[in-house]
Amino acid sequence: MVKPRVSQSTAKEPAAGQPTDGPLTQEELLLAGRNHSMPLEALAHDITPAGLHYLLIHFDIPQVPVDQWRLRLGGAVSHSLELSLADIKARPSVTMPVTLECAGNGRALLQPRPLSQPWLQGAVGTAEWTGTPLAPLLEEAGLASDAVELVFTGADSGIQGGAEEPYARSLSIDEAMHPEVMLVYAMNGQPLPPQHGFPLRLLVPGWYGMASVKWLTSIEAVTSRFMGFQQAVAYHYLQGPDGPGLPVSHIRVRSLMVPPGIPDFFTRRRVVEAGPVMLHGKAWSGHGEIERVEVGIDGEWMPAQLDDPLGDFAWRSWSVVWVATPGDHVVRCRAMDSSGALQSTEQVWNYQGIGNNMAQRVEVTVR
Repeated sequence: MVKPRVSQSTAKEPAAGQPTDGPLTQEELLLAGRNHSMPLEALAHDITPAGLHYLLIHFDIPQVPVDQWRLRLGGAVSHSLELSLADIKARPSVTMPVTLECAGNGRALLQPRPLSQPWLQGAVGTAEWTGTPLAPLLEEAGLASDAVELVFTGADSGIQGGAEEPYARSLSIDEAMHPEVMLVYAMNGQPLPPQHGFPLRLLVPGWYGMASVKWLTSIEAVTSRFMGFQQAVAYHYLQGPDGPGLPVSHIRVRSLMVPPGIPDFFTRRRVVEAGPVMLHGKAWSGHGEIERVEVGIDGEWMPAQLDDPLGDFAWRSWSVVWVATPGDHVVRCRAMDSSGALQSTEQVWNYQGIGNNMAQRVEVTVR
């Protein structure tokens, strides 16, 4: 019997975040078992069903009794607020489709591979989120003139980088005041599932998912930069182990296709019949509207047809017909946004495996 190529933990193995050319580690498989990507065939949905939406949980899913839960807003404000879920639901509500993507999406495709959650390409999803804008609540609390950031803290906590602390991220005052930033309590018309942040989470459209803190318990206005691990150490573009690097923020332009035909169970290689094949998928960016998608067949690129955008912060559908000829082919897709950024066909390597938007590559056998 062939044994799976999985290594056991040893003192010689690289630590989390360090690159390796070796096989998947047991630690990576433990993370992959807890977190899940969106199956790429789910790109056929404009709105991703909650159970198919990608999921990353840094620590444990906290059990939050809604009757005891309160959101506390304090720090450098004129007066502190304490709100129940009913209080928040009583405020003006907005429902908006937003594409969320994990900053580590594509990490497992990098060579060498940074050790962390081993995402391939499916760490993405688009949901209809319902909540209330954050800015009016901040205005109600009255931010102090010397407040520079807002720290958002979740109910989940754990140890990372040798530090024990709750999951917390910050936004500058200007970033937090953007009208699309919301406190959300519903996903696709239903209360937030426990794994997606029940009873309340932050939503920062256009940013990678790490900014949208789940299980939100407090918002604190601070007068100096927040230096928690998830802000000051994690989520930085680095070329080596030493920082500071550039902090991760907005989503890089990306396009993905629904893999055509049918798959081989083990290799996932695709098989299609010769003749016209509809290729379709989604494209998105946090840096501007999607302006172009191209599909490459064995290195020859052709433009795809774009549908109307789903929303200002949601992915855009695209499609193209490929007249498939018998043989083995490599099919790729890439997008360009209004900032002029174009997906690369080569990997963009960095130490934490962040923001890898390398163009998708699908191997197809045409019968």
